Amino acid sequence: MAKTKELTVEDKLRLIYDLQLIDSKIDEIKNTRGELPLEIQDMEDEIAGLHSRKDKILIKIAEQEEEIKKRQMAIEDAKKLMERYVEQQKNVSNNREYEALSKEIEYQELEIQFAEKKIREAGFEIEKLQKLLNGDSFEKDGKTIVKKGIDELIEEKDNNLSHKREELAALMKETEKQEEMLRNRAEKIRADIEPRLLRAYDRLRKNFNNGLAVVSIERGASGGSYFTIPVQQQLEIRLRNKIVIDEHSGRILVDGDLAREEKAVINEMLENI
Repeated sequence: MAKTKELTVEDKLRLIYDLQLIDSKIDEIKNTRGELPLEIQDMEDEIAGLHSRKDKILIKIAEQEEEIKKRQMAIEDAKKLMERYVEQQKNVSNNREYEALSKEIEYQELEIQFAEKKIREAGFEIEKLQKLLNGDSFEKDGKTIVKKGIDELIEEKDNNLSHKREELAALMKETEKQEEMLRNRAEKIRADIEPRLLRAYDRLRKNFNNGLAVVSIERGASGGSYFTIPVQQQLEIRLRNKIVIDEHSGRILVDGDLAREEKAVINEMLENI
C-alpha cells in the first residue's frame, strides 16, 4: 500500500493561505448582499408580531361580543321577570305583597340598566378595537390625521418583504454557482489541513472583523497589523520551513511571493467558473 506523502511546511502554508483566499472571497460575496438578510429577518419578525397582535385583538373582540350576548340575555330574562311580577301584582291580597313585588320590579329595572351600560361599554371597546384593525382618521389642528390599521400595515409590510426577498434572490442567483464552487473547494482544502492548524485558523477568523487569519508580508510589514517584521523573521518566513505568527496580531504570516502565486491560482480558478 502506497504511503501518503507527508506535507511540508510550505505545503501547509499554501493550503492555509488558499483557504484564507477562498473564505475571503465568500465573505466578499456575502457582503454584496449587504444588510438584506438581516432586513428580511427583521421584517419577518415585525410581520409575525403584527399577526400576533391582530390575533389578540380578534380574541378581545370575540370576548366583547360574547359579553354583549350575555347582557342581552340578562335583559330578556329581567323583562320576563318584570312581566311576571306585574301580573302577580294584580292578584296580591295586601300592600305588603304589592310592595315586595314592586321592589323586585325595580331591581330588575336596575339589572336592565346595568346590562345596557355593559353593552354600551362593550360596543365602545369593539369600535376601538376595530379601528386598530381597520385604521382610523381624525381631525387635529385643522388637519386630517390618518392612522393605518393592522391589516393595512401587514399588507404593506408583506409587499415590502416580497420585494426584499426578490432582491436577495436575484443577488444570490448571480453568485450562487461561484459560492457553491468556493465552498466545495474550501471543504476539500480543510480536509487536507492538520486539525491543530485548522483550529487555530478558525479561531483567528472569529477574532477579527475582517476574517483575516493568514496575511502576507508586504514591504517588510504584516498585512494584518502593519507593524514592521524584523529582518531575521522575514528571512524565516521566506524560507517557508516553519509557521511564523505575527507577534502583534497573532495571525499566520506568509511571504509575498507565495501569496502572489496562490492568488494567481485562485483567480484562475474563479475565471474558469
